[in-house]
Amino acid sequence: MDLALFQYLQTYLTERRTALFKKVLSGRTRHFTVATEDVYQLHNTSAVMRTCDVFGIQDLHVVEERLGKRVDKEIAMGAQKWVSLKRYHSITDCIKNLKKSGYQIIATTPHDDSTLLHEFDVSKKSAFFFGKESDGLSDTVMNAADGFLKIPMYGFTESLNISVSAAIILQSVVSKMKQSKVNWQLSEAEKLEIEMEWMKKTIKASEEIIERYYLENPKSQAPNNK
Repeated sequence: MDLALFQYLQTYLTERRTALFKKVLSGRTRHFTVATEDVYQLHNTSAVMRTCDVFGIQDLHVVEERLGKRVDKEIAMGAQKWVSLKRYHSITDCIKNLKKSGYQIIATTPHDDSTLLHEFDVSKKSAFFFGKESDGLSDTVMNAADGFLKIPMYGFTESLNISVSAAIILQSVVSKMKQSKVNWQLSEAEKLEIEMEWMKKTIKASEEIIERYYLENPKSQAPNNK
């Protein structure tokens, strides 16, 4: 990353915004991540993104194998600026990528043999998968899963809206994680990388500013010239 450019862009931020970035980044994590599989209702995926932001989950993996959708910016309420969105056209590619990154695959499902939410072990890096509103997760995810997780329910209803489920699960596991001895925080390099992306997304006309910066600083090398 171009640290000189990073410092240059910081001059376009107020001290308050810079301090807020640092504060939020101190609570961000990649110890847990979330993946959604072919969620039909656009607002559900967008609401899950907002939930990830609220609970400090930096990455959201969205599989659009059959349903190509854009995140609803109105429902996400700006969360698309702060959460790193990873998109896939194949559920297999998503699973492979997450396992390669050291995550265990956790399928959220009401199956009887699933681990109850309050009993979940937060010590391992985990990717929580949420499926389609009507059918749940595919056989591909269920067969690849390292574990199954369910929210205890005591009424006649056997399922919850995906965004509600995500909120309940993330609130529980993130709270337990932060009370544990798990090394869940981002590295300093990750924080710088994410803060750079946040600046690019929030500074007005950032592309033009960056282009002008490289014209005025020819010794610096623009990323697309590397």
